[in-house]
Amino acid sequence: MLEAIHEPDGEEGAPVLAGASRVPQTPVDVLVIGEALMDITSHAGGMSEMPGGGPANVALGLGRRGVDVALLTNLGRDSRGSTITRHLEHSGVWVLAESYVADPTSTALARIADDGSASYEFDVRWAATSRSLHVRPRTVHTGSLAAFMGPGSALVLAHLDRLNPEIVTFDPNIRPALIGEPDRVRSRFEDFARRATVVKLSDEDAEYLYPQVDLTVVLDAISRLGPRLVAVTRGAKGAVLSADEHIVHVPGRAVPVVDTIGAGDTFMASLIAGYSALHPGELSEIVLSRLGERAVDAASITVGRAGADLPWTRELQPMA
Repeated sequence: MLEAIHEPDGEEGAPVLAGASRVPQTPVDVLVIGEALMDITSHAGGMSEMPGGGPANVALGLGRRGVDVALLTNLGRDSRGSTITRHLEHSGVWVLAESYVADPTSTALARIADDGSASYEFDVRWAATSRSLHVRPRTVHTGSLAAFMGPGSALVLAHLDRLNPEIVTFDPNIRPALIGEPDRVRSRFEDFARRATVVKLSDEDAEYLYPQVDLTVVLDAISRLGPRLVAVTRGAKGAVLSADEHIVHVPGRAVPVVDTIGAGDTFMASLIAGYSALHPGELSEIVLSRLGERAVDAASITVGRAGADLPWTRELQPMA
């Protein structure tokens, strides 16, 4: 159970946690709900730690684009929680006070292969407060472990229904070892997809949810659940986007890869920012291609450096 705190005790030697409260029902462009954790990376040079977690990375990417973004997550009142909070707030993310819990901050051990791909071992707990949130977001983004792990996943759905935002975006970012059998996971995925305006998933997610099904059939099946825009990332091969009966294929970018940590989250942050800026009804094939190209370009910046170091606005080309 999450405990809402507004100010840490400030004991001598204790980490200082930020996450200042705002006035009730504060308007915010985007609220992200989901896990934040410390990525512990094992590589040839040894071990390093960097804040991560799919939803927290998305919030980070949006904050670095100048989006007014808040994050509801789980962070321990420990040194890792303090480090993650400072990292997020430095990039313009408002970490909600309801995010702080008695449990230790979650971690993910990432092992980097020679090609830069990462495999993970998780030590994660996820719960979500059942209290009404004092924010009024236009867009809510969620996904990853927060959508599938108990006891918090049902409460995330309840928040979506209670907040009733104009836009809901969803990225399952599936971790099979942590979330159970495909049939149960598919059912929960579809619960979220029915509420979503935009769904982004990887080709590995698609294969897990709908094994041995052609990608165009998967896109159609997800679109029929209700989302207006569905995107599937394909690593170095780029991405496929589907909306309003348009399907576009966006090629990947040939760039030197340090690691792939945060690439999908960068794509998601770009997609949220781009979609949110569209005029109602504006999803032509040209616009869809531009959204995909921008997202692929942004992800190519992230893979060129270590960890989930998502790009800032100054590093991105303006959308034509």
